[in-house]
Amino acid sequence: MRVVLAGGGTAGHIEPALATADALRRVEPEAEITLLGTERGLENRLVPERGYDLALIPPVPLPRRVTPELLRLPARVRGAVRRTADVLRERRADVLVGFGGYVALPAYLAARRLGLATVVHEANARPGLANRLGARFTSYVAATSSTVGLRNSQEIGIPLRRAITSLDRASTRAEGRTFFGLPQDAPTLLVFGGSQGARRLNLAVDEAGEALTAAGVQILHAVGSANIDAVTPRPGYTPVAYIDRMDLAYAAADLVLCRAGALTCAELAAVGLPAVYVPLPHGNGEQRLNAEPTVEAGGGLMIRDTELNGSWLVQHALPLLTDPDRLAEMSTAAARLGHRDADERLVEMVRQAASEGGGGHGE
Repeated sequence: MRVVLAGGGTAGHIEPALATADALRRVEPEAEITLLGTERGLENRLVPERGYDLALIPPVPLPRRVTPELLRLPARVRGAVRRTADVLRERRADVLVGFGGYVALPAYLAARRLGLATVVHEANARPGLANRLGARFTSYVAATSSTVGLRNSQEIGIPLRRAITSLDRASTRAEGRTFFGLPQDAPTLLVFGGSQGARRLNLAVDEAGEALTAAGVQILHAVGSANIDAVTPRPGYTPVAYIDRMDLAYAAADLVLCRAGALTCAELAAVGLPAVYVPLPHGNGEQRLNAEPTVEAGGGLMIRDTELNGSWLVQHALPLLTDPDRLAEMSTAAARLGHRDADERLVEMVRQAASEGGGGHGE
């Protein structure tokens, strides 16, 4: 089987695509797998590192407001669709799998033009433009939530790396804390806000740091590569630029302070790790919607970006970190919402779409 995955741009699109590729290779070792991306996306590093073929197409970012770029958009879309169609023909693709974002938009249109089987995966609670369009072309639509609002969608969760879905936090805790140079017996707060860090989270931790460490809490803080030179390690506080081994970071942690991207929410639920979610105040509000199910189930807390500060962390996060019974209850609640088999379920959908050909019964 020959599969093209359109999941470039951000980690939230790339990682589910790579997890799907890994699952497909486990089921069909001879499968020919290509990922679509652009020359400026994270996929240029992540895809080759994982050993997959990467084909580049022109980027087509969608303007959020009326600008001169909007007038050039139709021509850019046509050029990207032509290039994507060339890739699909060159790879003799049996099926296209799209994960949303600006790489998926021309891919769906090219697949439609070629009559190619198509599968759509929506990670967020609120779908974007690309997946709203792609879901009209096929009956094979997978989603994280049953309330996503896409026709024919099946709730399967988000495909995640095996390092995450196979993680046993309790049995790996000592390894995780040793890996990051943390003492074994202190309650641990893990803080991260994406590859560049998150200014609001960083400021709140800076304000609350002394009070947290004085109470016996230790902090593992991914501050972002641009900020690492401005912070100083101290007893109880371990700053790092970026965390490559998120599985070990999750194993080391008792509570997380983080944004609420779809991938983050899915990983924390899969491993049963309580979190304080601070949704980005931008976009269409999808981050708040991503975290709501876990928070409503009792597996986490949520605080508005503008309301997060050091005092809030001391008042709300510190009591949690020093209450192992409540943390255990929250862990159980979060884990009930986790999907550890989404990669395998999506691969079954891909195989079915490929076997039927033409991809869809959409409009």
